[in-house]
Amino acid sequence: MRFIHTADWHLGKNLKGHSLIDDQAHILREFLKLVDDAKPEAVIVAGDIYDRGVPPVEAINLFDEVIFKLAEKKIPVLCISGNHDNAARLNFGSRLLKQTKFFIVTRPEENLPPVILQDKFGEIYFSLIPFCEPIEIQNKFAPEISERLTSDETNKIYLAAERKKIPNGRRSVAVAHLFATGGKTSESERKIVGTLDNVDAANFSGYNYTALGHLHKPQNMAKSNNFVRYSGSILKYSFDEANFDKGVTLVDIDGAGEISAEHVNLIPLHDVKIFSGTLKELLEYPKTHDYIHAELADKKYVLDAVGKLREAAFPNILSIRFAGLEKAAENHSDAQNLREGVSTLEYFADFFEHETNEKLEGDYRAAMEEFLKELETQAVAD
Repeated sequence: MRFIHTADWHLGKNLKGHSLIDDQAHILREFLKLVDDAKPEAVIVAGDIYDRGVPPVEAINLFDEVIFKLAEKKIPVLCISGNHDNAARLNFGSRLLKQTKFFIVTRPEENLPPVILQDKFGEIYFSLIPFCEPIEIQNKFAPEISERLTSDETNKIYLAAERKKIPNGRRSVAVAHLFATGGKTSESERKIVGTLDNVDAANFSGYNYTALGHLHKPQNMAKSNNFVRYSGSILKYSFDEANFDKGVTLVDIDGAGEISAEHVNLIPLHDVKIFSGTLKELLEYPKTHDYIHAELADKKYVLDAVGKLREAAFPNILSIRFAGLEKAAENHSDAQNLREGVSTLEYFADFFEHETNEKLEGDYRAAMEEFLKELETQAVAD
């Protein structure tokens, strides 16, 4: 069987206050083209369909359009909720949607059977494990335990219950949304403090393939007898993701349960890039409509730097950092610390050099020295 593993669509998300709904509509059109070309027998969406619990109308309409087109193609869709989704809202119509082979699970259920799909080799069992708080899983699967369990402990119990529903020797796939211990994070993910919400990838060892959502960088967590993987998000959702490849994972599982997984890039409407240099250097770049963060190397403040860059080269510049100015300030602070206890004149000389890149010498130094003496004389007289 061939299936596409995708996750973390975050429909309705903004980047630095800029709406990405057009970019998301474009990338999902690219996704549907891939579906036509790759001809998968199923599509997995491993959570975080929306960016927030109450998504904007445009995001809801976009998701509706995509699942309708997948239903038209008669491709089964296996979907779970993520930590950004509202489980109750996302569950609306789930029983009815099963008739179109759209399977969605948003809360833990003891008696929910796995989804069973068929290929030429036989049955494949899919366990859909939505994002849940540890206490929710504990109350459902281990209410007799009085002490509070960690996410790793509760997911181990949850997965053991799901494994019991799968006959021995059958090929199986898990779909989950969580933080697997050792995963590489990025700025756009909702941060989890500490390690209580970490889940060991070894908990999925009974499955041939585990399709994970939550982390936005495509990455393998295990690749031995069991294959545990994050597909990553479909778009770059922060500037620290500028060098990540974004897209989906194309997975093939053979009759023996052996896995072949390939990352497939999707071409965005706008890329996300970081440019560094002085204002003069950046103004000389060829014009691009990608989303830009500029690291300005100038050691002096530049008036309306964003406006100048937007007009000349980067119409979609979304943020800027005066890196050179910050470095100069650090150096100036260090210089002050090293020259602790010097005279007021020498402090001013440091400041003058920092602001002008020139030494305070000659007539300028003599004039300032005279001025400071007059101030001291006046202070004594008062």
